[in-house]
Amino acid sequence: MILEAVMLHVKPGLESDFEAAFKKASNFISSMDGYLSHELHRCIEVQGKYLLLVRWETLESHTVGFRSSAEYQEWKKLLHHFYEPFPTVEHFEEIEI
Repeated sequence: MILEAVMLHVKPGLESDFEAAFKKASNFISSMDGYLSHELHRCIEVQGKYLLLVRWETLESHTVGFRSSAEYQEWKKLLHHFYEPFPTVEHFEEIEI
């Protein structure tokens, strides 16, 4: 399992619009092969800051499957204009402890 972690900074005043658009966009990502789950968290201390966590079966499920899909194009249309600055996407794998 791969965990995609993204810190999102939404432009001031657009938080409600972003959250509504994210609900719509969730349908696109959740329909993808290799998708396991996702969560969106709103920061308590910093207005407009969100943490997106997406679980994928493999790295390629996200970087190739999702990003090269028509669904990703719809995701981009719905969400990418909300971000300032544009987010950095990072991927993590679990370590047994």
